[in-house]
Amino acid sequence: MKVSAKLNYIRISPRKVRIMTSLIKGLDGCEAVSQLERTVKRSSVPLRKLLQSAMSNGENNFGIDKDNMYVHEVKVGEGPTLKRWMPRAFGRAAQIRKRTSKIEIILEEIIEGAGRKTKEQMEEERKNRMAEKEKREQTLRKEQAQIKKESKSSVLEVLNKKREESELKKDQKTSGRKSWVSKFFRRKSM
Repeated sequence: MKVSAKLNYIRISPRKVRIMTSLIKGLDGCEAVSQLERTVKRSSVPLRKLLQSAMSNGENNFGIDKDNMYVHEVKVGEGPTLKRWMPRAFGRAAQIRKRTSKIEIILEEIIEGAGRKTKEQMEEERKNRMAEKEKREQTLRKEQAQIKKESKSSVLEVLNKKREESELKKDQKTSGRKSWVSKFFRRKSM
């Protein structure tokens, strides 16, 4: 069974992406991921993410075992080109073409049907994942509610302390001396 994943409008030229795709064609899924992790090229990171996405598509949607997949085909096409201009000598302008790529990875099973899960098993796993997710969300909601209660009470206490301090400062300023306005506009004796 073939499984695919697509990545559109990546801002790397197709020529540079094809260098990386030639490295992983025909490799097992896990070997291809490790090959892309070790390679120092800008296109290796999006390609690795796309490959992992295709592998998880096969695992979650069709019940295929991750160890039973290999990279059957990688298609790299040209996307829309962004056109920019660069000033040149004598008042001329030269065009700069910023190319984009469209990538499609097609994975296939090494041994047809080996280790594949049935639909019932996949449904049961999905239900278990959803139940675990709901439990995590409930615990997060409870924790957030507690934090809000604690923070409201602590915020109110801090605000009350600040108000009291500001009132004390105002009383101290007005009791001991006159304001700067009266000092500035006072009449000078002759």
